[in-house]
Amino acid sequence: QEVENISANVKKGLKMKMRRGELVGFASCLGYDYDIVDKSISINEAEADIVRYIFDRYIEGAGAYVIAKELTKLGYKTKYGNSQWHDTGVLGIIRNEKYKGDVLQGKTFTVDPISKRRLDNYGEEDQFYVKNHHEPIISEEVFEKAQAILEKRGAKRRGVQKGKREKYSRKYAFSSMLECAFCGSNLSRRNWHSGTKNEKVIWQCVTATKKGKKYCPHSKAIEEKIIEDAFIESYKLLCYNNSDGLDELLKRMESVLSGNDFQKRLTKVENEIQAIEHKRNRLIDMRLEEVIDKATYEMKYGEIESTLEELSNEKEQLEKSSKEEIDLEKRIEHFRKVLEKNEVLTDFDRCVFESIVQKVIVGEIDEDGNVNPYKLTFVYKTDYSNTVQSKMHKQANRKRTQNDVKDVPSYSSVDTL
Repeated sequence: QEVENISANVKKGLKMKMRRGELVGFASCLGYDYDIVDKSISINEAEADIVRYIFDRYIEGAGAYVIAKELTKLGYKTKYGNSQWHDTGVLGIIRNEKYKGDVLQGKTFTVDPISKRRLDNYGEEDQFYVKNHHEPIISEEVFEKAQAILEKRGAKRRGVQKGKREKYSRKYAFSSMLECAFCGSNLSRRNWHSGTKNEKVIWQCVTATKKGKKYCPHSKAIEEKIIEDAFIESYKLLCYNNSDGLDELLKRMESVLSGNDFQKRLTKVENEIQAIEHKRNRLIDMRLEEVIDKATYEMKYGEIESTLEELSNEKEQLEKSSKEEIDLEKRIEHFRKVLEKNEVLTDFDRCVFESIVQKVIVGEIDEDGNVNPYKLTFVYKTDYSNTVQSKMHKQANRKRTQNDVKDVPSYSSVDTL
């Protein structure tokens, strides 16, 4: 708790500096020199020429891969002195608003002070945009033209809308699986009393933790172990009340797998990339031999590079999908074995949980308006759901009264189809 309080105070101080327009955590930037005394940045003309070259070539139609190859051939160095350029570095420069004289601070944020894991900021934390902060290297017009080209090239392959968090983290079983019933936000994992004998892992509503309790007053922290135990109880109810549903669940999952053909599509895309790269190499040879003029070369190169970028990103998505498909096959096989043995889960099984659960809704407001922050609704992938009253409810009651001998059972359930 003390670590989190210190972190919150530091974060508050940094935000105040950002609001005043001060540079916080400035990363070195090609084309600019940073003065650590007065926290200002000034143009480095030698490096600025490289930046202008990148933007000019991109607007002319050359892709990031082509530009990176050209910069490497020309012997230009990166900000860190590397002579080898990559398309990711070129794209990072094209996206950087500093080159038109502006500064956006708060592009990333730290998830928690323990793991220190950083994520892109899609609105979870405040951002501060300062226009005309310093001398620009390129004009705003050139910058916006480059962004329009970038957006156009990326539109076809973009699978996730900007501002929406993918289910990026499967580090924990409940990551992106717990939904607050009161505000609709996800729940995030936190450690309470870290390093003490009372240490416990809990999950809390992101809205309440990031914006403040007043924005989601009904939500309560719930222990991870209690969610795990609640799933075991929910699974028992599923097996007892809806055994046919389990068979249906397996059939649905297997039909999804049979309908996917990621590996074949991946092989096809890899072959297309190989053919395009061969075509690009032939084009380079033709230009070196002066078989075609510069204008034709650049136009053709731009078309090839654009196609190559799209295929490369499609390949990346297919590789990810193929891996997820293999993981799903393994989970289904594990789940099938559990069913065949007719086993009742005595311990939380992440593999079974991820195989059959769509999401868990934490909390409930009943028809009479009564608020219950500790009720857990498990929504399964067959549209079946059941509700379990978590043990946190019993713990909360004990704090309110000493006469808890007649408490209701730890779990109660309601099934829905």
